[in-house]
Amino acid sequence: MPSPMARTKKSKTPPPQKPEDIFLEPFDEALSQRYLAYALSTITARALPDVRDGLKPVHRRILYAMRQMKLNPGSGFKKSAKVVGEVMGNFHPHGDQAIYDAMVRLAQDYSVRVPLVDGQGNFGNIDGDNAAAMRYTESRLTAAAQLLLEGIDEDTVDFRETYDGEGKEPVVLPAAFPNLLANGANGIAVGMATSIPPHNVAELIDASLHLIKTPKARTETLLKYVKGPDLPTGGVCVEDADSMIEAYATGRGSFRVRARWSKEDLGRGKYQIVITEIPYQVQKSKLIEKIAELIQSKKLPVLADVRDESAEDIRLILEPRSGNVDPAALMENVFKLTDLEARVSLNMNVLAADGAPRVMGLRDVLQSYLDHRKEVLVRGAKFRLEKIARRLEILDGFLIAYLNLDEVIRIIRFEDDPKAKLMKTFKLSDVQAEAILNMRLRSLRKLEEMEIKTEHKNLKAEQKALRALLKSDAAQWKKIADQLREVRKSFDPKSDLGRRRTDIADAPDVDEIDLDILVEKEPVTIVLSEKGWVRTMKGHVEDTKSIKYKDGDREAHIVHAQTTDKLMLFGTNGKFYALDVSALPGGRGHGEPIRLLVDMGNDDAVVGAFIYGGERKFLVASSSGHGFIVAEEDCLSNTRKGKQVLNVPAGAEAAVCRPADGDMVASVGDNKKFLVFPAADLPEMPRGKGVVLQKFQKGGLSDAKLFSKKEGLTWVDRSGRVQTVDDWKSYAGKRAQAGRIAPKGFPTSKKFGADL
Repeated sequence: MPSPMARTKKSKTPPPQKPEDIFLEPFDEALSQRYLAYALSTITARALPDVRDGLKPVHRRILYAMRQMKLNPGSGFKKSAKVVGEVMGNFHPHGDQAIYDAMVRLAQDYSVRVPLVDGQGNFGNIDGDNAAAMRYTESRLTAAAQLLLEGIDEDTVDFRETYDGEGKEPVVLPAAFPNLLANGANGIAVGMATSIPPHNVAELIDASLHLIKTPKARTETLLKYVKGPDLPTGGVCVEDADSMIEAYATGRGSFRVRARWSKEDLGRGKYQIVITEIPYQVQKSKLIEKIAELIQSKKLPVLADVRDESAEDIRLILEPRSGNVDPAALMENVFKLTDLEARVSLNMNVLAADGAPRVMGLRDVLQSYLDHRKEVLVRGAKFRLEKIARRLEILDGFLIAYLNLDEVIRIIRFEDDPKAKLMKTFKLSDVQAEAILNMRLRSLRKLEEMEIKTEHKNLKAEQKALRALLKSDAAQWKKIADQLREVRKSFDPKSDLGRRRTDIADAPDVDEIDLDILVEKEPVTIVLSEKGWVRTMKGHVEDTKSIKYKDGDREAHIVHAQTTDKLMLFGTNGKFYALDVSALPGGRGHGEPIRLLVDMGNDDAVVGAFIYGGERKFLVASSSGHGFIVAEEDCLSNTRKGKQVLNVPAGAEAAVCRPADGDMVASVGDNKKFLVFPAADLPEMPRGKGVVLQKFQKGGLSDAKLFSKKEGLTWVDRSGRVQTVDDWKSYAGKRAQAGRIAPKGFPTSKKFGADL
């Protein structure tokens, strides 16, 4: 009996590789070559549009496939799934969803300025909702798409083999109107991108006509015709003229586009703002959500509410917090913080006629389009001449037959090879003889002969005109101009499709809003704990001992204020922070961490808190003993990051922030040594490290304050009682001295007590 090992099949070893299958190549070179091939494929076959017809391959294939399916504007709709299947099977071997997404965009009148696909069903909306699945929607071509395809069967453009080699597809479409700028394009390739906003077709044609007359026209001149972007969603472009000229001259730039709004009076001094158009490619639902968040977080205090009353048209309502605010100033504030003002970028990176990517200016794009139209015209004229020549050859044969009708009939009836006999007798070509033999008997009537002579005459005249056209460059440009004028009628500025939707205007010059008028003036108490929790309590709380804190936390600063005030904070990092009292959290709970409102480090704490007055001066000092006098207006900060006023040395921290009221300075150190010197010895400066107040061998500065000689020096003890130093003169000295031990009864905290 054979052993189990004997029954085990031997593993087959793979055949050795042939030498020609092995390539010795450095890895970096192999990688770079293959990546370059991939990059070029992405640039030319996916991401960048062609400057001549403004289409990417996927869009061109969709339109051509729909034409082959005879989905013309006058025909019925067909399922979008059928169109996608046709495109994917014959021309575009990529995912069906990618094809359908590209097709949907061509049908959305809020995405493209001139829709090229006429969609029936749910093709998405400006709220950001997606289109229905392709099995539910139907589509056909629009009249504008037919203009792009017009003349494609007349050898006006080159064709190439499809991906499987079984068919042909156009390299570019004839494009009867400048679609690149009309509908714009967006795409990201490898190492480059394109972003072109839509424009008005009638304006582009007017600029093209001017360029035909003046080939060296400047960008400034062309911009008299092309006013700027004409976006599907309308709005108002507020970019200045110089920026627009530079953008269109270089092909790179951006435009500020704002929503269109109007004031709607509600009576009794109240009004509301009505938004009827929003910036291009801004989703309405996300826009409303963002505005609502800003209102709720009090970052947009000018508004009280936002709501959507849109039906088929956009109607967003912005409700002001106060009827006293100027509407223009209110909207300027809203534009700064929301997507009701957006930047529309311009990066005209396109594929030139030679297939190379290039950034072009407005003049170069229009000139490339006109050069393409000239090539289409010349090729179409040559194609027509060839057809005329073939038809004239046949008509000449027919005329010979009519002149010799009896002999032709005899030859056909009695000769064994009538075709050869006809060719020999009347010196006819093979084509002419074949046409005569295929002629029907009803064509022998006299009327038919007259029609043939008329057709022959007309074709001769057309042939002469076409030959003259091909010989004259001026005649060709005149013909192109006539064609463009005819196409312009389809985009008449008075029609709904052709009218300009985006206005070009200057941004209004309005004053900043005084936010105080938006806030009702009420007394509040600001509570700031040691661990950095802040809140406001209604009214001026006198019994501060009744205020509760979190376990392990306690009072740090109590400030009485009004809701219209501005709270100033001084941190141990030497920075001042400014906060609107109305924006502080309410008294429910324990408030919020101060670090959510300002950019203060976890290791930093609040040294001083006071209400901004604007005209005071403050003494600021660090634990290293350095300090100076600073004006209150120099401390004001408008950002979360705060304003660095006191430069704190390494290993030290800001320790003092007190009003600079008085002519003498008293300072005390951690070593409990006391020093008094004239306030005139301290410099006044907006920022810096300052000068030495008091020197210490150990420890640093604990506290300092200014006082008046007449009123004397005081401090607050642990019981909250004010104590007076009777012999403060005995501690007087020069600035930067070490000082003497503090008087008896001075607080063990080595602090003078709060006076802010």
